Formats: sequence, C-alpha cells, structure tokens
Amino acid sequence: MIVAPSILSADFNNLGRDTRMVNNSAAGLIHIDVMDGVFVPNISFGFPVIKAVSKIAEKPLDVHLMIVDPQRYISQVRDCGAEIMNVHQEACTHLHRTVEAIKAAGMKAAVTLNPATPVETLRDIIAELHMVLLMSVDPGFGGQKFIPTTIGKIRRLRTLIAETGSSALIEIDGGITLENAPSVSAAGADIIVAGNTVFSAQNPAETIRRLSEA
Repeated sequence: MIVAPSILSADFNNLGRDTRMVNNSAAGLIHIDVMDGVFVPNISFGFPVIKAVSKIAEKPLDVHLMIVDPQRYISQVRDCGAEIMNVHQEACTHLHRTVEAIKAAGMKAAVTLNPATPVETLRDIIAELHMVLLMSVDPGFGGQKFIPTTIGKIRRLRTLIAETGSSALIEIDGGITLENAPSVSAAGADIIVAGNTVFSAQNPAETIRRLSEA
C-alpha cells in the first residue's frame, strides 16, 4: 500500500520538520490539499506553501485541488513542483480538456470523485488517467469519519478499471485509520491518504510504516 501523508494535518509552525519526517518514512507520496472556500467550505493554503514544501520534499507531490475552475492553475501547479495534479470531476465542465492540458504540462492527471458521485461517470475518460481519488468523507475538513459505503465504491471502481483496460491507480482520502486501512486495501485501493492518523500519532513515521503494510 502506498501511503500519502496529507500535510493539511501537519504542524504549520514546523512544516519543514514534518516534511523531512515524511521524506525519511515509508511514505510514497506527499498529499497537498488546496481548498478555496468556494468548492468546499474551507480555505487551506496556496502556491507559496506548495513551493516551499517542494524545495524540501523528496517524495513526489500529489496536489489535490478542491477548487472551482482548476484548469486555470495548471501551469502554476506544475511550476510548484507537482508530479500529480488532481482535480474534481464535479469542478470541471470540460473534464477531458482539463486532463489533456495537465498531461501536456508534463504532470500525471488524476480525477477525484465526491462520496455521492458514481464511478461510472469516469467510464469514458478513465483510460486517460494516472489515478482516481475517491473521497471517503465529504471534502473540506480533516478529521472526519470514514464513510463505510466507500468500500463498495472501491470495488466498483476496480471493476470499471478492468472493464476499460485502464491502468489508473485508486487513491482513497478521508478518515483513514490503522483500523480501516486493511479493509480499504482488501477492496482494491492502491494508495491511502492519511492526515490526522499520521500527524497526531506519537510516532508518525511508525504509523506510516504500519499503514503501508495494510
């Protein structure tokens, strides 16, 4: 299991320290949640913070844009050092155009689905994607409880990937714990995003290791 610690839950007074901890851990990615207060009811941080993290990070940056009109910021996300640009299906009127523009900019394209959005909406584009992120909480805030129906949704997405010949990875974000990570893995997920579970732990690096073995 690939673990992508979310720096939204890091100590912002010690962001460099926490980023270096992730560098030295079993994590495979660094997950960065950007919120605009419009698409989701919260505001997090923007490009200056992403760029600062990228100067320290030794793991690829997975930038998750919970914002309206994310296609306006493709070049800025690339210039901040992102390897993966992750946009919401619900925020993109012309999703195919946005995905192609992300790839043309030299990044891997990922698409996120909110909990109530069916995986079938991606059937005609999933073969073009590096990754699909399923939100297992309603986006906007950290620390929420995992939505149990996500397990069935992971299985449906795994079936869709097989039916379409896609090689897309499945990422899960929201309410991931040491207790539910094995069920998420068994359902077919490749990557789990973990925020509070990692950064509130007494030993974050050990928690990342345990999650990676789920």
